[in-house]
Amino acid sequence: MRRRRKSGLDEVASWPWQMGILAGIVAFLLIRYGIGAWLSTTGGPLLGPVGQQIGGITAPFAWIVMLACWLAAAVSWGNARKRRSLHDTRSDLDSLADISWREFEMLVGESFRRQGYEVLETGLGGKDGGIDLVVSKGGRRQLVQCKQWKRRQVGVATVREMWGLVDHHVADAVHIVSLGDFTADAARFAAGKPIHLITGRELLDRIRAAQTAAGAAPAAEPRAVPAPASQPSTPAEDAPFCPACAGAMRRRHNGRTREPFWGCARYPHCKGTMPASF
Repeated sequence: MRRRRKSGLDEVASWPWQMGILAGIVAFLLIRYGIGAWLSTTGGPLLGPVGQQIGGITAPFAWIVMLACWLAAAVSWGNARKRRSLHDTRSDLDSLADISWREFEMLVGESFRRQGYEVLETGLGGKDGGIDLVVSKGGRRQLVQCKQWKRRQVGVATVREMWGLVDHHVADAVHIVSLGDFTADAARFAAGKPIHLITGRELLDRIRAAQTAAGAAPAAEPRAVPAPASQPSTPAEDAPFCPACAGAMRRRHNGRTREPFWGCARYPHCKGTMPASF
């Protein structure tokens, strides 16, 4: 399934939202005042007087362009917020599968951003494959394809296809991110080449590591929810890490049997548990 060609507003929406705001202001000034000033100075005796009046004529169009850029900036802000939310709420492989293929691409892009990459959502891929992202870091330009396949392995044909795009797009490496696994032939073909095969488990490990690293920032932490009176929780210095999200755990007691257990401190956002001794 091919995606539609990106329009100018789509391009602005792919920028950071601050750039969209700035682009709107610059476009307004150029259209509202720049064209008239240019004609006044270079148009000669014929177009010079017209240039003095052109600002008033182009004013409505200048406002339209600026508002359109600001609308695209608002879309960019909303997408950035959605990417952060997708990333910070993933806890297991099922949560990676329980989103749309477009959201999966956004999630993978956010994961690369958390690793310090600049990410461009190209619009050249689609539900069936292609170049979904172009990521850059340290002067290296790399292609990314996302496969939200849980019950199907990525074969060598897909890996060969992506490898064949490296020269055409002047790239240094390829990343293929699959929710499932890769065939043995695909792994053999990638061996020794700048082809990185990333499974769903590896992607989840990256996400958890980024979540843990951001745990000290209050803005990235979910709002604390007090434990119910029937299940008091007490912090412990030797508390283990949550098996679901790698976060801190608290000692709790079963409300019915009163047996102790370790529960994730992020409950109810994460419901990871571990048995505990008395």
